[in-house]
Amino acid sequence: MALMKSNKPVGIIGYGAYVPRYRLPASEVSRVWTDGAEGTPIKEKSVPGLDEDVATMSIEAARNALHRAQIDPQDLGAVWVGSESHPYAVKPTSTIVAEAIGAVPFTQAADMQFACKAGSEALQAAAGFVGSGMAKYAMAIGMDTAQGRPGDALEYTAGAGGAAYILGDADEALAVLEGSMSYVTDTPDFWRRQYAHYPEHASRFTGEPAYFKHVVSAAEQIMEELGAKPEDYTYVVFHQPNVKFPQRAAQMLGFKPEQYKVGLLVNDIGNTYAGSSLIGLTAILDVAKPGDRILEVSFGSGAGSDAFSLRTTDKITDRQGRAPKTREYIARRTQIDYATYVRYRKKLTMV
Repeated sequence: MALMKSNKPVGIIGYGAYVPRYRLPASEVSRVWTDGAEGTPIKEKSVPGLDEDVATMSIEAARNALHRAQIDPQDLGAVWVGSESHPYAVKPTSTIVAEAIGAVPFTQAADMQFACKAGSEALQAAAGFVGSGMAKYAMAIGMDTAQGRPGDALEYTAGAGGAAYILGDADEALAVLEGSMSYVTDTPDFWRRQYAHYPEHASRFTGEPAYFKHVVSAAEQIMEELGAKPEDYTYVVFHQPNVKFPQRAAQMLGFKPEQYKVGLLVNDIGNTYAGSSLIGLTAILDVAKPGDRILEVSFGSGAGSDAFSLRTTDKITDRQGRAPKTREYIARRTQIDYATYVRYRKKLTMV
């Protein structure tokens, strides 16, 4: 498969993150379900408040991206929201976001779904939309809320948050897209049937042949197509279902800790699903310098990975300070206990 590049050079002209302030320590989940007898896969995870969902969080991230880009939202030719926890089964999240940020009525809007890579496929589509000349700017969002059956392994790691990106011409970009690459197969590692409240997972497939096969293959292929090596990149960020998987993938590919630790946020906010690798990329962009090269690789169960190679420009320094940084959202925390978490996530049904 050839490297995917648009007809004209495109890049990121604005980005923004959002993380809810509430934090549930993993030790709280362990205390309730295992009497604290087992270790925990992360330190804590972010939890949305009673008045937060994918739509409201997407709006916050989108506004941050607009602050950095400093464009008229009426110039957005598309607003796409990737998520696996849209607030409505039938009613688009994207139109809510587009209305709230002032992009309506003459814009394209759609919701995307591919498990945890729903956000990165929106980013890829936005690059194609702008690169083809069909739109001046396009917005791609990856955002999710905390999901997990009570007591399930996912309940330890399923966090909330995500990121928004605005794509535009390369001459306006803070980071130019060198190309992207996708790798997909039919792998039954994670799913949720219609009407089911919580997702299911086949844990024996989670690492291999799901996560590692797709992430490593996509990363290797894009580097081969670009004639690049791990040492050519300043930073790399992968999908983060837990702490071990992205670190192992980085090591398998030959990346060093100083390249992947900046974007590794899962220990602080959990796995933000469609926003996982994308919010990690925002943390990198917050500290990147002109000329830095960045590799971002997503993963979505079912299964697939999208890989993106980016190079920052001299415009990045000025735009970093125009909106709250990702680490600032992470530092703004209010700890909650398991009972409060159950209330906030509406895990008890009153009949």
